Amino acid sequence: MNDRAKTGKAGEESAAAYLESKGYEVLIRNYRYKHAEIDLIVRKGSFIVFVEVKTRSYSFYGEPEAFVDSRKAATVIRAAEQYTFENKYEGNIRFDIVSVKTGGTNPEIVHFEDAFY
Repeated sequence: MNDRAKTGKAGEESAAAYLESKGYEVLIRNYRYKHAEIDLIVRKGSFIVFVEVKTRSYSFYGEPEAFVDSRKAATVIRAAEQYTFENKYEGNIRFDIVSVKTGGTNPEIVHFEDAFY
């Protein structure tokens, strides 16, 4: 596993632990549909939340969340549509971003609810 993959994996682990500490239940990690991937699918209350995790060691080139562009959002939405279809889910959904910076001693995590739709 290369450094970039290790950073991403560590970010996803940190994001999952953070969300669990906030009362979310992690349902699936790394859900794939064709070329799309959803990093985390979690549940809280009546919502299923599709989470895009963006991890950077440092923010020299911008904050991690700034790297979720409209193309990436559309890819996540497409995969979420497939997930809801496969599971016959008709309840509330939301799309969140969890930004993780791993450059310090402790990861810096920011959670953006309803980040796109």
